[in-house]
Parts: sequence; C-alpha cells; structure tokens
Amino acid sequence: MIKVLVVDDSVLIRKILTDILESDDEIKVIDTARNGKEALEKIELLKPDLVTLDIEMPIMDGITTLKQIVSKYRIPVIMVSSLTYEGAELTLEALDIGAVDFLPKPTNIFSIKQEDIKHQIVEKVKVAAKSKFYAIKPVAEVKKQYDIIKKKKLLNTKFDNIVAIGTSTGGPRALQMLIPQFPADINASIVIVQHMPAKFTKSLADRLDSISSVKVKEAEEGEILQRGHAYIAPGDYHLKILKEKDNLVVRLDKEPEVLGLRPTVDKMMDSIAKIDGYNKIGVILTGMGSDGKKGIRSIKESGGFTIAQDEATSVVFGMPKAAISTNCIDIVLPIDKIGEKILSKVGM
Repeated sequence: MIKVLVVDDSVLIRKILTDILESDDEIKVIDTARNGKEALEKIELLKPDLVTLDIEMPIMDGITTLKQIVSKYRIPVIMVSSLTYEGAELTLEALDIGAVDFLPKPTNIFSIKQEDIKHQIVEKVKVAAKSKFYAIKPVAEVKKQYDIIKKKKLLNTKFDNIVAIGTSTGGPRALQMLIPQFPADINASIVIVQHMPAKFTKSLADRLDSISSVKVKEAEEGEILQRGHAYIAPGDYHLKILKEKDNLVVRLDKEPEVLGLRPTVDKMMDSIAKIDGYNKIGVILTGMGSDGKKGIRSIKESGGFTIAQDEATSVVFGMPKAAISTNCIDIVLPIDKIGEKILSKVGM
C-alpha cells in the first residue's frame, strides 16, 4: 500500500486528488495538509511514502517546502502545477531541486477526459513511489565546468551527426547534466523529445539554453536544423525530421497520441532513422513507460549508435529498460558519462 500525503491550499483540489488516488486499491491517502508548514509537521508524524505538493500556498509555499523534504526526508514528491508559463517555470525549478515528477492541477475532473486524467495521476503516483533520488551536480557547477566555449555564431554550419534524445520522468534534471557538456561547435544537431505539456517545453528549452554552450530552443515548424543547436519538441506536437533538398527540416503535427503521448520519442527517432548521409546517435534517458523502444531499434537498424542511461542514475528506469530489452543498445552508461561518449562518437 502506497501511503500518500496530499498538500494543497484548496479544499476542492484536496478532495479531488484524494478521491482519484483512493479509487485505486494500492493507494491510501493517509492525510491532507493546507500549506507547507502543516505538511512538514505531518510528514514527521505520519511518515508517508509519497507527497503530492501544490506550488503556490500561503504560510509556506511548495518550493520552500520541497527543499526541506528533499534535504531531510528524501520522500518522493510530485508537484501539482497550473498549466501556465509561470507554473512551468516554478515546476522546472522544483524538478531541479529534486521533485520526481509533476501533474497538472485537476481543475475539471468532470470533463470528457476525466478517466484519462485519473489514470495518469494514479500511474504517476505508483511510479514515483518506486523512484530513486539521484543527486546531480548543481547547475552552476556544471556550467562552470563545461561552458568554456561561449555561444557564438558558427563559421561552419554543416554537420555530420544527428543526436536523437528521448526522455520522460527525471528528464529535465538528466538533460541539465547532459546538454551543457556539448561545446558550441559540436559537429552535430541535437533533437530532443521530453514528455511535457505545452508551455513547459518552452520553459525547459530556455532554462537549458541559459546554462549551455549549444543553442537550445523549442522546435518550430519548418525550421532547418543547424550545427550546435538542440531542438526540443513542443508539448502536444509530434516532431519529425525530414530531409528536404539539402536540408534537414522540422515538421510538427497533431496526429493522434501514441500510448497516450504527443510528442513521442518513437516518431521522432523513426523519422531520423530514415535520413541518409548522416551519422545517427540514439539516446534513451530516464523515464516511465516504453516510448523509444521502437525508435531506438530503428536508429540501430539504420546503422546508428545507441545509448541507454543506466538504472543507478535513472529516476525511473522504465524507458531505458524497455530500450535495452530490444538488444539494440550498444552501451549502457550513467548520466554523467553519456556526454563524453556522444562527443567521442561525433569526433570531438
């Protein structure tokens, strides 16, 4: 039985989350709290297995509360966030601090998609309860170590390599460690699918760009891939890369969700696998589910090199484990070694 403490200043949200979680026989909401101060008192007393934590609360907000939970208790925390740009910024800060995952605040549980929403919340709680806390280097330290080559306009815009990265739960923190390792003149273009809603992917791209030597941006329809650039698929859009004349072009679409996901790693990697004339590197990082399993096979069968993050440094080992099960992974590495391997493969 997973014992959950629900923390939110709204009576309605506390009731909705409690009803959703207790609809599953494996979850028990042992109590609720109205703010961070009350939550810390109840954590000390009740010893929950997991906490769902609102970001904006009176007396003690979610970010302040999270810092204390991470440093003192190491209990898995799922942030409950509003789907706004401001909510995205705070959620990404929470993921940096150590929250395992986040879920949208269920404002209208009576909508037509209520069963999908309930299932998503329950599954995220079950996965997060089994997740691991992996301490990465602080942003400032990573930037100090790797940001030797400053952002600059590249004289040589041609590139020979495409790096395709797929990730989900735990991905923002893994990407925060990986992407800053790439120099501005890396002989590659990087394409990333991170399972996140719209607005969140833009915030993630901006955050990564601020600590990286390569240019990191949210991908836009019709833009041409460039050397030393990393493109993150926008939330709620599938991303494919197509070769058109002499260019590699971003194509976005709203085709149906796959496994409840849009974007998907599989679609992105499948499209890259079909491109001739480039060396391809497929990378599967931490995440729940099995997205990327088909895509990594496509990359390997097209002659590409494939990497999976190891279990020890994955917050959730679902996606890497599924990729490894295909026998199409060339090497399994901890997150802090993946950048070095990619650079060796692109000739840096």
